[in-house]
Amino acid sequence: MLSGDQGLPDGIGMARLAWSRLPTADGAAPLPEGPAASAPAQDELFVGAVESLDYEVIENYAYREEQAQRSKFWVPYYIMLKWFFALLIGVGTGLAAIFINLAVENFSGWKFTLTFAIIQHSYFVGFLVYILLNLALVFSSVYIVTQFAPAAAGSGIPEIKGYLNGVDTHGILLFRTLVGKIFGSIGSVGGGLALGKEGPLVHTGACIASLLGQGGSAKYHLNSRWVQIFESDRDRRDLVTCGCAAGVAAAFRAPVGGVLFALEEVTSWWRSHLMWRVFFTSAVVAVVVRSAMNWCDSGKCGHFGAGGFIIWDISGGQEDYSYQELLPVAIIGVIGGLLGALFNQLTLYITKWRRTYLHKKGKRVQIFEACLISLITSTVSFVLPLLRKCSPCPELETNSGIQCPHPPGTDGNFVNFYCSKDNEYNDLATIFFNSQDDAIRNLFSAKTFHEYSAQSLITFLVMFYSLAVVTFGTAVPAGQFVPGIMIGSTYGRLVGMSVVKFYKKLNVDEGTYALLGAASFLGGSMRMTVSLCVIMVEITNNLQLLPLIMLVLLISKAVGDFFNEGLYEEQARLKGIPLLDSRPKQVMRNMNAKDACKNQKVVCLPRVSRVVDIVSVLQSNKHNGFPIVERGQNGESLVIGLILRSHLLVLLQSKVDFQNTPFPCGPGILNRHNFSDFVKPASSKGKSIDDIHLTDEELGLYLDLAPFLNPSPYIVPEDMSLAKVYNLFRQLGLRHIFVVPRPSRVVGLITRKDLLLEEDGNTATTELQSTSVRAYLNGKTAGGSAHLERPLLDSLMIGGVNT
Repeated sequence: MLSGDQGLPDGIGMARLAWSRLPTADGAAPLPEGPAASAPAQDELFVGAVESLDYEVIENYAYREEQAQRSKFWVPYYIMLKWFFALLIGVGTGLAAIFINLAVENFSGWKFTLTFAIIQHSYFVGFLVYILLNLALVFSSVYIVTQFAPAAAGSGIPEIKGYLNGVDTHGILLFRTLVGKIFGSIGSVGGGLALGKEGPLVHTGACIASLLGQGGSAKYHLNSRWVQIFESDRDRRDLVTCGCAAGVAAAFRAPVGGVLFALEEVTSWWRSHLMWRVFFTSAVVAVVVRSAMNWCDSGKCGHFGAGGFIIWDISGGQEDYSYQELLPVAIIGVIGGLLGALFNQLTLYITKWRRTYLHKKGKRVQIFEACLISLITSTVSFVLPLLRKCSPCPELETNSGIQCPHPPGTDGNFVNFYCSKDNEYNDLATIFFNSQDDAIRNLFSAKTFHEYSAQSLITFLVMFYSLAVVTFGTAVPAGQFVPGIMIGSTYGRLVGMSVVKFYKKLNVDEGTYALLGAASFLGGSMRMTVSLCVIMVEITNNLQLLPLIMLVLLISKAVGDFFNEGLYEEQARLKGIPLLDSRPKQVMRNMNAKDACKNQKVVCLPRVSRVVDIVSVLQSNKHNGFPIVERGQNGESLVIGLILRSHLLVLLQSKVDFQNTPFPCGPGILNRHNFSDFVKPASSKGKSIDDIHLTDEELGLYLDLAPFLNPSPYIVPEDMSLAKVYNLFRQLGLRHIFVVPRPSRVVGLITRKDLLLEEDGNTATTELQSTSVRAYLNGKTAGGSAHLERPLLDSLMIGGVNT
C-alpha cells in the first residue's frame, strides 16, 4: 500500500509534466503567483441563483483515499443500491401521481355535482357557487406557491432540463418545492384553469428522486444517513433522470414514452446502464398506477373513475386511412406548427412583461393576478355555453355505449346544460363546462359524427387558446401538455368534419383527426417528435395511426422551427438558464478557444496560500474555479490543478488545515477530510464567504491546497476550434476547461487498444491488449517502483464504480 506522502508528490509531478503554462491576455507571459493574477477567465454564477454543476469527478486525494478504503464488495453494493433507488423513485412518483389525480378528480366531481344540483333551481346562484369554488382552489394554489415554495411555479420542466444540462437553479429540488408542486397542482388544475398537471408531475418525480438521493431533507429533519450514498452531482443527475421519466409515465400512463421523453427532451448525457434503470423505473410506475386504478374500480375513490388517469381509448374508431387523407393530415401539421410557434412567442412576450413589471410589485399582485384569471376562466366556461343553442340528441347505435344527454361534469358526451328539453344537449358545454380530461375524451370520441358544430369548435378554440396563453406564467404549478392537446384536438376535429363532408365515401372518423391535431400542436409548440409520438400512441391505445402521427409531428416541428425555438427552450432562456444546445452554432467553427476567453480574466492561487489572500479572492469575485500554480525549478509558474470555490469554503470553515509555515503540508493532512465533506446539497445555495468568520490570527495562517485540488482537469490547446470545445464541454458534462498554449512535446499516445481490457476468468488478473501497457505492467511486477502502480489501479477501480 502507498502512503499519502508517496502519492501526493507523484500526482503533482505528473501534472507538471503534462501541462504547459496557462496563457495570459497576450498568450505569452507566465502566470504570476499572487492571488490577484489576471489572465483569461473562468466560470461565474450566471444569474443570481443559477450555478453550474460538477458532473466531472474531482479526483483529489480525499476521493482517492476513500476509493482505496472500499472493499471488493463495494461495486456490487453500489450497483444494487442504484436499482433499489430506481424502485423507490418509481413507487414514490406513482403514489404522488395517484394522490394528485384522486384529489383533482374528487374536487372537480364535487364542484360539478354541486353546481349542477344548484342550477336545477337557479343558474345565477349556480354560477356564483361555481366561481367561488374555483376561486378558492386557485387561491390555495397561488398562496402555497408564493408564500411557501416559489420554485414550484410553472411546469418545472425548463429548470429540470437545465439541471440535467449541467445548471443548478436554487430551490427547484427542495422538499418544500415538492410539497408546493403537489398541493399547488391540485388547486390550479381542480380550479379549472387552462393548464395541466402533467408538467408538474415531471418536476415532482425529479424532486422525489433528488430527495431520495441525498437522504431526505435536513432542514425539516426528514433525513437518514444510511441512504446518503449518492453524493456526487453525476449520481444525482442519473436519479433525477429516472424521476423525470417516472413523472411522464405517471402522468400519461405511458412508460415507454417516459423513457423516450427523458432521452429526447431533458437529458444531454446518456448511457446504456442509465437506460435500463430509467426503463425499470417507468415500469414500476405503470404497475403502481395500474394497481391503484384496479382498487378504485370498486368505487372506493369517490368521483375518481376510469377517467382519473389520462387514457383516451379510440381503438374503436377509424381503423385504416387512405392516401387521399394525406393532404388534410399535412394541413393539420402546418396548422399545428403555426399555432404552436405563435403560442410560444405570445407566452414569451407575456411572461417577459409579467416578470419585468407585474411580479416585481410583490406577492399580493401575483395572488391577485391568479385569482383574476380564475374569475375570467370560470365566467367564460359557464357563460358561453349559456349563449349556445341546444341541439337534439342524435340517433345512436344501441351498442355504442354512448348516452345522450349527460349531466355536466360527468364522464360522457352530449352534456345537457341550459336546455329546454330532456333529449337535447349543449355541444359547447360538453367541452367547456367539463374537466379537461373528460373534454379531451369527448373530442377524441369515435362514432360521434356531427356532435359539435363548427361555430362551437371555433368559439372554444379562440377562447381556450387565449386563456392558455394568459394563464401560462402565473404563480401556480402549470403544465402545457393537456391544454395543448385540447387546442390541437379542437382544430383537428374541425378539419375532420371538413374531410367527412368532402370525402363522403371514406371511412373517416372525426375523433381520429382530433388526435392528429393534438399531436401537431404539441409538436409545433414543444418540438418533440419520437417521445411525443409514442406517448400519443400509448394514451390513445391505437397503433394503426402511428404513421399519420409521425407525419404530423415531423411537419409541425419543421414549421415551428422556422419561426422560433421550442417552448421549454424559450422559457429556459427567459429565466436565465444557460442551456447548451445539442450542437454548436455555425459561427463557432470559425473561432478558436483563445477567441472565446481572450477578454476574460482568471484568478489564480499559489499552492500554499495565505488565508487572508484566499478570503480576499472569494470576496472580490464570484468565480467558481481557481487554477493552482506552483513555482517550478526554472522559476516559472506551473499549473498543478484546479480547486473549486465550494471546496475552499469548506476548508475555511473547518479551519483544521491551517498551518503556520508557508511550506507544503505533510502526509497527515490527507486524513482530515472525507469526500463527503465537500458535497453540496442539491438545489441549495451552499456555503457563502459571508457566513465564515475568522480571527486576525487565523487570517495570517497558511493553507496548502494541493491535497484538495483536481490534479487532472480537462485542457484544450488555444487554437482548437470552439465548436470542438463546445462538443467536449457538453458531452462530458464539464464545468471548466483550461485553455493552454500548444504543448512543446508529447509524453505518449493512447489508442483504442490501450483502453481494452480482458479478464481471463481470474478477477485478480487483467490482460491489456496494448503491448506497451502490458510490458509496463510486467516490468513493474518484476521489480519496478511500486508507487507508480497506484494511479493505474485507482483509475481501473474508479472506472468500474462510475460505469
